[in-house]
Amino acid sequence: MAELGDYKINYEPLFGPLQLIDVGEVIKRADHPWYNQTLIEVGGVSLRLGVFAGGEYHWHKHQEQDEFFYVIDGRLRIELEGRDPVELAAGMAFSVPRGMLHRPVALEPTQVLMIEESGVAVTGD
Repeated sequence: MAELGDYKINYEPLFGPLQLIDVGEVIKRADHPWYNQTLIEVGGVSLRLGVFAGGEYHWHKHQEQDEFFYVIDGRLRIELEGRDPVELAAGMAFSVPRGMLHRPVALEPTQVLMIEESGVAVTGD
């Protein structure tokens, strides 16, 4: 686990192969306003769950890796350097390309699945 500012980031996967993953239960156990938990690693990729009470994450980028966001519930705005922001509602997804400065903003309590290569620093490079 790593904590930066007002974030709680758990890099250790909660689950492995052949285990049932109850995402709803993990959401219920989230114990921080900006909670980020790696659920599982599959083929060098991490599937992470973000449970956000609301507010802004910091501006950051991942120089070598793309980032994928899928909103389970709530509303997430992704602000992008030099581009209009993108607003996602439940059931919507968006990918930020490597090297692009961005900032997720939870417009209300929001749960998000994120996909990145394993080993990425969630807080950016």
